[in-house]
Amino acid sequence: MPHQSDVAFLTFMMPWLNPANVAEYLEYGLYGIALSRYSGMWVGFKAITETVESAMSVELPAYPEFVTPRDFTPPPTGLHYRWPDFPGPQIEERLEQKKYATLAFAAANPIDRKIFDVPNATFGIVTTGKGHLDLMEALRLLGIDEAVARKIGIDVYKVGMVWPLEPKGALEFVRNKTEVLVVEEKRGIIESQFKEYFYDYPGDKPKSMVGKESERGNRLVPWVGELSPLELVPIVAKRLDHVFGGSRFTQRAEVLERRTSVINVDGTQRIPYFCSGCPHNTSTKVPEGSKALAGIGCHFMASWMGRDTDGLIQMGGEGVNWIARSKFNGDRHVFQNLGDGTFYHSGSLAIRQAIAAGTNITYKILFNDAVAMTGGQPVDGPLNVHGAAQAVWAEGVTRIAVVSDEPGQFVPSDFPPGTTISHRRELDAVQRELREIPGVTVLIYAQTCATEKRRQRKRGKLEDPNKLVVINDLVCEGCGDCSVESNCLSVVPKETPFGRKRQIDQNSCNKDYSCVNGFCPSFVTVEGRIESSTKTSGYDDVFEQLSAALPPAEIPKIRHCYDLLVTGVGGTGVITVGALITMAAHLERKGASELDFMGFAQKFGPVLSYLRIANEPADINQVRIEKARADALIGCDLVVSSSPKASITYQLDHTRALLNTAEMPTGDFVRRRNADLRVDERVAAVAKAIGEKNLATLDANALAARIMGDTIYANMMMVGAAWQSGLIPVSLEALMRAIELNGVKIVENRKAFTWGRIAAHAPEAVEQLSDHGASKVTDTLDAMIERRRAFLVEYQDKALGQRYVDLVRRVRDMETSLDRGNRLAEATARAWFRLLSYKDEYEVARLHSDPEFLERLRSDFGTKAKLRFHLAPPMLGGKRDARGRPLKREFGGWIVPVFRVIARLRRVRGTPLDVFGYTAERRMERRLIAEFEETVERILVTLRPGNVDLAADVVEAYLDIRGFGPVKDEAVAKARERIAELLENLEQTEREAA
Repeated sequence: MPHQSDVAFLTFMMPWLNPANVAEYLEYGLYGIALSRYSGMWVGFKAITETVESAMSVELPAYPEFVTPRDFTPPPTGLHYRWPDFPGPQIEERLEQKKYATLAFAAANPIDRKIFDVPNATFGIVTTGKGHLDLMEALRLLGIDEAVARKIGIDVYKVGMVWPLEPKGALEFVRNKTEVLVVEEKRGIIESQFKEYFYDYPGDKPKSMVGKESERGNRLVPWVGELSPLELVPIVAKRLDHVFGGSRFTQRAEVLERRTSVINVDGTQRIPYFCSGCPHNTSTKVPEGSKALAGIGCHFMASWMGRDTDGLIQMGGEGVNWIARSKFNGDRHVFQNLGDGTFYHSGSLAIRQAIAAGTNITYKILFNDAVAMTGGQPVDGPLNVHGAAQAVWAEGVTRIAVVSDEPGQFVPSDFPPGTTISHRRELDAVQRELREIPGVTVLIYAQTCATEKRRQRKRGKLEDPNKLVVINDLVCEGCGDCSVESNCLSVVPKETPFGRKRQIDQNSCNKDYSCVNGFCPSFVTVEGRIESSTKTSGYDDVFEQLSAALPPAEIPKIRHCYDLLVTGVGGTGVITVGALITMAAHLERKGASELDFMGFAQKFGPVLSYLRIANEPADINQVRIEKARADALIGCDLVVSSSPKASITYQLDHTRALLNTAEMPTGDFVRRRNADLRVDERVAAVAKAIGEKNLATLDANALAARIMGDTIYANMMMVGAAWQSGLIPVSLEALMRAIELNGVKIVENRKAFTWGRIAAHAPEAVEQLSDHGASKVTDTLDAMIERRRAFLVEYQDKALGQRYVDLVRRVRDMETSLDRGNRLAEATARAWFRLLSYKDEYEVARLHSDPEFLERLRSDFGTKAKLRFHLAPPMLGGKRDARGRPLKREFGGWIVPVFRVIARLRRVRGTPLDVFGYTAERRMERRLIAEFEETVERILVTLRPGNVDLAADVVEAYLDIRGFGPVKDEAVAKARERIAELLENLEQTEREAA
């Protein structure tokens, strides 16, 4: 029989059990323990999204008492496992007796039950698990409650133990029914048992039983895909009309089938990605020409990051699939990623097999000290880097390499003979060496999980480096090489008057610093005595004034169940939004459920939280929001809010929404420098789906950064704005209490909530405080030209500025004469400026010593912070990496006066006295200027109304020439090839026109 410790265990397990029937599941859990102890049978629960990722407020039942069966006598040898018990017939005989014991226990302690217990019901429905929840919601949608069910003769039988099906209660329920419908997910396990029983007990057989198929053998309740209430509605309606005739349930079902306007905006999507500063951003790279295989763990995400990584196999099978493939591909080499937890769990067996098979493979054991994929738990076992090295050496691996961001932490004598220990900047070279060694080699990449580092720093358990990275956006070319090198989502786009550049999101940065490796001189690190980089003071008086004027919100009424969808980005606290609202509802004694669709969401992936709030817990059946059923949306992320998964719940002229219009970067920004969220298009799509009058917007990130100093408060501001707008059916007092119970930065979160309320009530006042729209540059063509002309005068002299203006005006005049807009002229203005203002040593020195830039650093980080510049001056030569790229050096603040001297010498640029102008890169940049002028002349000669767009394509191709050194060389080669192709097309159209 169960003990009190069983209750404690199952109460601990509540977050992973089905919230819509938590009380039942506590009973079922104790039931399962008691049943297993009595019969010796294994007892299991089915875990799906609705049961694993959901929560609900419930009243726990009284402690159950179980009866020992009196009509079953266990065999003399007992029902449980005995030692010694060698394989033989007695095991099969005991299994048979266990089944009999299970059925006896179920008869003595009935767990199946009638929902309505309608005497002489003529129509019966048998359900279980999630299928039962879906059915009850389907009945509600059809208007069938207990009163209606009793009136027309419908009853529902909920099966608690799916197999073996307890026959007495089941057969009693179906007896004398006109029809029985069996609703269960996937296979028809219950239905097939019923039909077996009918063979032995034909008198209990109903006139008709349908389930997976109708009486005519047609498909009915699907056994593939996912079951839902709306999918059951027409099925149940047709069966009821078939039995009762004229009940018109089918007509009701047709009304319920509302059309949904599913949004599907092309382009950038929200996909899970490595966290900022994640070790896998570096560790999963492979040298050019190599391939890697994925495995179980966060590193699997490398397979959609353009890193020549693919494949998937079960935990512990990493590399085993390559063993067979290698016998048919010439024994080629491959890298196999393997997490440290997986290595300890079973991955070491895969390495052993690869050694036995003589496979040509390098295992990369990614040692990050945590099981990050499932929440950052410690690795299950006493595992360390030198222990892993000793283990694989004992298995027969002779070449072992350790790579780390802190190689000095390791003692070489702790490792097997021949083990090398290198800094992570040498990863490419180490991998190139290992891939040339036949057989099995091992590379252990050791770097602590970035998320765990952040947590430990917050708790004071790990030193927080007093060092930040800043990008001088005027030096930045927007080439994206820093994103390629770091693969980091904290390197975000910055829209400037001179185009898209890059900046570091200090709020999300985990201080990995690998972005500095991007081949670009725009990076400056700020170290030492850094003051707060956020200025949030000065708003207290305004806050008090505006908050005092806030009127109470109109709380929406709950008719049956209020459906609220919350969308957001994993890792930003969006799950907390749903938890706070459901806790507030719980505090008001309402029924509330929360279902979180997360997956890899903690890795910046999409999050959808389905919140259902009712006046009574019993009013909530299933926990998912059905199609076209959302009453409200709190869209904390624009991309997720405009996705098909979210928009399928929207209903035109019914759903009300508050949408965060902040451009939160996705993985596309890392891999594609020109990725575009298409904000206006997404907002318009949501407005079309729900009706413009039902949509409100707020740039919560800009408001949070400006007023609170951290974008992490954006979600709480969204909650406050949504509550003030009447989208949340709970009281202010309950929400404030929920924030208090959460126990995390209570004062700050309450303040953020109130700022959200203010933003909803007085948007004009808040608009003046935030940076919303500050980065949006909407220069007219004339303003664009003048801005760039003035810059070129400072860059070189007035003559260069005039040269720029003359060419752009010629193009504009020609395009205007053709009455074809300004696209070609705008492209020329941007491309011609970029080519003329190439970033040589003079310009980098001028921009880094610019008083305005230095003053901004002092304002943001204080006067006592030390600056360090990261450069690779071609004149100084120096070391190169395995790819042939020059390695950058670090220069202290002492170089600023040197920058000023170099900047003053810019007047000799392009003359024989230009000592920097003789390098291959500078000569190439001057040739590009001449090539562009020639190209524009060719375009103007052939320009016609019908080819202006093609001419603009040619000029815009020059905008892809960005970067420095080898990055720019590669860009030039690609651009020249593209330009030549476009020019040929342009001239071909001219020949055809002639």
